[in-house]
Formats: sequence, C-alpha cells, structure tokens
Amino acid sequence: MQYDVTVIGSGPGGYVAAIRCAQLGLKTAIIEKYNTFGGTCLNVGCIPSKALLDSSEHYYNASHTFKTHGIALKDLKVDLVQMMARKAQVVQENTAGISYLIKKNKITPYTGVGSFQDKNTIRIKKADGAEETITTDKVIIATGSKPTALPFLPVDKKRIITSTEALSLTEVPKHLIVIGGGVIGLELGSVYARLGARVTVVEFLDSIIATMDKTMGKELQKSLSKLGFEFLLGHKVTGAVVKGKKVTVSADSPKGEKVTLEGDYCIVAVGRSAYSADLGLENIGIKLEERGKKIPVNEHLETPVKGVYAIGDVINGAMLAHKAEEEGVFVAETIAGQKPHINYNLIPGVVYTWPEVASVGLTEEQLKEQGKKYKTGTFPFKASGRARASMDTDGLVKVLADAQTDEVLGVHMIGPRAADMIAEAVVAMEFRASAEDIGRICHAHPTYTEAFKEAALAATENRAIHI
Repeated sequence: MQYDVTVIGSGPGGYVAAIRCAQLGLKTAIIEKYNTFGGTCLNVGCIPSKALLDSSEHYYNASHTFKTHGIALKDLKVDLVQMMARKAQVVQENTAGISYLIKKNKITPYTGVGSFQDKNTIRIKKADGAEETITTDKVIIATGSKPTALPFLPVDKKRIITSTEALSLTEVPKHLIVIGGGVIGLELGSVYARLGARVTVVEFLDSIIATMDKTMGKELQKSLSKLGFEFLLGHKVTGAVVKGKKVTVSADSPKGEKVTLEGDYCIVAVGRSAYSADLGLENIGIKLEERGKKIPVNEHLETPVKGVYAIGDVINGAMLAHKAEEEGVFVAETIAGQKPHINYNLIPGVVYTWPEVASVGLTEEQLKEQGKKYKTGTFPFKASGRARASMDTDGLVKVLADAQTDEVLGVHMIGPRAADMIAEAVVAMEFRASAEDIGRICHAHPTYTEAFKEAALAATENRAIHI
C-alpha cells in the first residue's frame, strides 16, 4: 500500500496528527504496536489516573467533609475492585472513541511494530511474527515515552512498581513509598493517600514539582501534608530490597545520614524517557541526541532525514499530551503546505492533585535568572467566596507582569479547578494582555476565576479589592 503520510504511534500526538492529515486530504496510515489506540495517555497514563483521582476524591470528601455539609453516612468503605472497574471502563470508552475517529476519517490502521526499512518503506512486524511493508511519502514518528528506570533499583512490577502497575493495585497500600516528587508520583500518591494509605515521598531535589514556580511547590507540599503525606526532600535513593510483601528503601539524607524506609509498595516515578527502540532509525541515518536520547528535529519538527518528522515525547520539550497534540497538528499542516505555529512558552502545565496546580509562561525563578524586571500579584483562595462555599480554600493565584509594560509574563495557580482556569491565562497571554486588561474583565460572581482577576489587580498597583 502507498500512503501520503504514515504515523508511527497512536498516542495523543500520533492519532491527532493522523486525523489532521486525513482532514487535509492526505491518504494516511497509522501504526500501533498494541491492540488499542491512545498510547500511554489513554491506556496507562492521563486518563486512568484522572479516573482514579476523581474516584478517590469522592471517597475522601465523603469520609472527611460530607458531615460538615450536613450529609450523614454510615458504613462507608472503599470498593477498590469497583473503582478499578470504573477506571477500566473509562479507558475502554476513550480508546473506542479513538478507533471511531480513525475509522470516521478513513485512516488505515495497522497493528504491529513499525520500523524503517528505508525512509519511504515501513516494515510492520505483528505479534505473531508475520511481517508486511507499506510505502509512504512522509512519516511522523510519535512513539512517546516510557517510565525512566533507575539502574540500581530494578522494578519487579509487584512491590517495586512504575506508574503503570500503580494504576491497577488490588489493595490499598498501608505504606506507599514514592520515589520522585514530580507530577506522576504526587498524583498517584494522592490517589492512595485519600483511600487511607500512608505516603512517603523521597525526592532528590529540595522541592517538589521542581520545574514549576517554587511558590507552587511550597503550597502543594503544605496541602499534601494535610492529607498525610511525608516528604524527604534532598534525599538520594541508593537502593531497595523486596522481602515477601515488604520493600525496604534506603537513601542518604542531605547530611549524609543513612535513612531506611519500609513499605508494602514502592513507586519509581523519576520521570519518563523517550521511546525510540525498534524504529530502525539506523537504517535511515538518524542518530539520537546524546543527552536524553531524543530524536533531533528542526523548527519544522523535521528530522535530518527529509520527509521524516517527529513529535511529542521523542523530541525535546515538555512531555505533555497536549504539547504532542499541538505538534501533531503543526506537522500535518506543514506537510500540507500551510504555515502553522506553536508558542512553546504558552503550553500550560498541570498537576492533577487536589488542590490542582497549573502554570503557564515564565516562573519567578526564570525571570530572576534572566534579570527581567517584573511585578507580582497574588490572591489567596481563602479570600474567595466561591472557594469558602466549596471548602476549597487552600492555594493561591500568582500573576507575574513586566514592570514597565504590564504585559503578563507568567501565571501560576494552585487551587480548585486550576487545571481549567489556566486556559484563561493562556488565551490572555496569546494576545499579550496586560495585568490591567485581565483586572478590568468582568468575571462572574461567585467563581474561582475571580481569584485570577484579583491577582491581576494585585499586580496592577496593588489594586486587589478583596484583600
């Protein structure tokens, strides 16, 4: 078969790229090595984790806040089997939705491992060992990433686990040890902490969610501590040993002292690594970048081999599903001869704990490093009428604006529905709004988004009304 474009990988970047190519009239094929579309995100990442986060939040509220709301319950308990079954149903519905979209857009699907025989010939190796080849004018590599392994801490997928196994536990851990204070570890730790687990986070750096504005890390640590999290920051993990149903993790403290932790499960959540194995890149002369083992691309996301593109986690940049989606559309439109653009500075980042954390633009630390003069406005959710009504008063909104022009340079939120609220900041910053612009926009009352307006006013000559 001959195609205009072949996409290898069906995660958010891959399937979106394929759909956009098809919309633009290109004969498109998509290759996925697993039996379901959607990649890590839909199958063992974003979607199942959010399903469990929602379920566990319902349970936590039922057991901790319903009484205050005047709702009396008795014999409340966790049915983990049903919780996991609901998660599986959510995943199934989402992956079925992608299959429908692939069919609707007349994209030809192939199941198997796709690799380059040459830049225009793709070999597809099926699970039963059978092979077939297709020819194609252009190729988009969208093979995503996998959990990063620690060489001195082998994962047995039973007691020492990755995020994948953590999404399918058959019991609530008594003590869950999480190695890594990033997004994945904190979200999964939140699920089980809400269900009654003791959670200890061991982080090498001196703060959690270290890539985000430091204020966000400090505030989130305070909130998660209320949930029962313990944090060992600045600790270097040196090993882990499994004996029966127990795992013992050893670490060095910032002072060089030996620390030992015993739990029944240990999640290794130290990040993700680009997945480019089995692609046959050597057959077309593509060499991975030394650092991070990423596929090199130019400003058009084209690799050194003309007609071969790469998007998402396999190239440099944030490992985010929505970043991969934007890149998928970008490449499809580039191939079709259009002139798309992506503003990488305005791709938001989100942590789906509760309170949620969301961020876009530059952090305060980055502004200081650049020597840029800026002003800051903050507004706490404890001063928000809507947040008081819903008992979600942890957190704040922080607006960073240029000291001279008042243009918004960064927005950082930790609070209720921050994942949704950040979109307003992205839109504003895409149009290069000033803090005063946002402060003068009428926001419905009472809403959480009023906190964004107030923070913007605070950055504008300290004009916030409600603090």
